[in-house]
Amino acid sequence: MRFAHVIPPGSDDPRLVLVDADEALFVDELFEGAPSTLEELIAGGDALLERVRDASSSGTRHPLEGQRYASAVLSPPVILAIGLNYAAHSSELGLKTDSTPTVFVLWPNSITGHDATTTWPRSLSESVDYEAELGVIIGTPAKDVSPEDALDHVWGYTVVNDITARDIQYSEAQWSRCKSFDGFTPTGPFVVTADEVPDPQDLHIWTVLDGRTMQDASTGQMVRTVATLISHLSRSVTLLPGTLISTGSPGGAGYSRDPQVFLRDRSTVTVGIDGIGELTTHCRITG
Repeated sequence: MRFAHVIPPGSDDPRLVLVDADEALFVDELFEGAPSTLEELIAGGDALLERVRDASSSGTRHPLEGQRYASAVLSPPVILAIGLNYAAHSSELGLKTDSTPTVFVLWPNSITGHDATTTWPRSLSESVDYEAELGVIIGTPAKDVSPEDALDHVWGYTVVNDITARDIQYSEAQWSRCKSFDGFTPTGPFVVTADEVPDPQDLHIWTVLDGRTMQDASTGQMVRTVATLISHLSRSVTLLPGTLISTGSPGGAGYSRDPQVFLRDRSTVTVGIDGIGELTTHCRITG
């Protein structure tokens, strides 16, 4: 099943829709007490998901075209990001892939949706880069789980663009601020339930910037698999339902190119994962 948050005309409040081809069903219209956000749907467990699935056969359908998207996740308990999880990306940034995952947190103000415009001041950074990443959404609490059982705790998958101010990244010891400007974590447009992705290590992941392909890889190139990451993180913390894990970016970053390629004023960047979706961001630089 495929879900998204859309903002209906005349409203500022995102609502959860079930996506079927080029049509959308508002989930909160399917039955009394139905969830209006992804977080509510996840909290209801498998029983609520099955009820939504059953009710969708008789729901009212609306055209998906023209809908305004909010972030695929609205209020995750935390956004955990993994750095240096593709060898090619580590190498091109001149950074070492450590024996354990590089983990940092993205701030909630950075979340935005598909086809949104992300704006930042020129005085703050002119070295802003893109990073296509597979986003993993936890469905059930995961504490000290084995790699063999880790994927059982996944609710679904989405697309993340981990936008990064490279000059700030290399001037500070931690990476949260350089990746957490307002609008620097677009997600979506869709969340695909885990049953639709038999193998998260067999997905084509890519980036197109202003019509030019910049990243073109497979999630099979991860240094640490999704299952390994979940297992590792769960040793020290309980991964709560709704947690978003952004699993790292493949090679092809603009920072490493000669000449370097960064997001410019009026650039359009699309990151995508086959079978999950294409996520577009419009860029504006002020000042």
